[in-house]
Amino acid sequence: MAPATLLGTTVDPASAGLVDRFGRRAIDLRVSLTERCNLRCTYCMPAAGLPFAPDDALMTAAEIERLVRIGSSRFGVRKVRFTGGEPMLRHDLVDVIARCAALPDAPELSLTTNAIGLAHRAQALYDAGLRRVNVSLDTVDPDVFTTVTRRPFLDKVIAGLSAAHDAGLDIKVNAVLLRGINDEAAPELLRWCLDRGYELRFIEQMPLDPDHAWDRTEMVTAAETRQLLASSFVLTPDEAPRDGAPAERYRVHARDHAAASGIGVLLGTVGIIASITESFCADCTRTRLTADGNVRSCLFSDAETDVLGPMRAGVSDDDVAELWRRAMWAKPRDHGDDSDELVHPTRGMSAIGG
Repeated sequence: MAPATLLGTTVDPASAGLVDRFGRRAIDLRVSLTERCNLRCTYCMPAAGLPFAPDDALMTAAEIERLVRIGSSRFGVRKVRFTGGEPMLRHDLVDVIARCAALPDAPELSLTTNAIGLAHRAQALYDAGLRRVNVSLDTVDPDVFTTVTRRPFLDKVIAGLSAAHDAGLDIKVNAVLLRGINDEAAPELLRWCLDRGYELRFIEQMPLDPDHAWDRTEMVTAAETRQLLASSFVLTPDEAPRDGAPAERYRVHARDHAAASGIGVLLGTVGIIASITESFCADCTRTRLTADGNVRSCLFSDAETDVLGPMRAGVSDDDVAELWRRAMWAKPRDHGDDSDELVHPTRGMSAIGG
């Protein structure tokens, strides 16, 4: 593999961590723990569900620990977020967290969850080493929640959020706006989160539904989201550096009609992830592991590299690291897969991991 240029310096991909042909370095690892989920969100999974990989095809806690160790000690991975499907469905979730938190070069650990079941496990997860949860919540209206998720579990999600707060976990809430369903209630959801100290992040709906029903013309864009929020708040750009984060952050102020600027007291912050309309691929720092042990260099690319099979066949950490390096070196320039057309992955979000 030929050298690449990273921040103006020539680097050797064989020794410089997880770099790609465009000079990006992956230091943020997403690890899917399961393909299964206890919700059936309309933009993620069919009402009847999907065929899931058998449990013996998924990474074990020890295999996850080994891959996180390779990522952190050899590649400088500093953040690991466990995803799914719904990772709370892993009976050994606390063990997975504890193993990774005990590593010599332990990265910062977080979890993406729908919070169903979190009320009973939040403290144990914190004690094991988890420090943040990203909770998927598109609405606080029970009827709309049932429409979007096809399950009447809003009370369980809210209880999980409350328990996470009490346990000391930092909380972010992720919401997808759906046209004609929950988009007009975006200011209400933001106020609900601000009142509770949760940082809300709106995410553009992405083409990650397995039945390929996504329609760009129906997607609520980041620009529209800002307009919806501006009806109730004043947003100003956050001055903190983005540092490869997917969310563009804004400071949220109350409206003050008496002030010349119209800007009132600072209420908190909000993030907007514009994966489709305001792509941040050029600053991507992420690498991914699917629940069945495949490296994915890009959420939208179908290219995968199996590392679990070779691990079970007895290969060394050096061999695993080399497979991972090669997978990242082939990372596409953007989610158009080096073309001007958006790639719609064959696998849905529940199989890939968020």
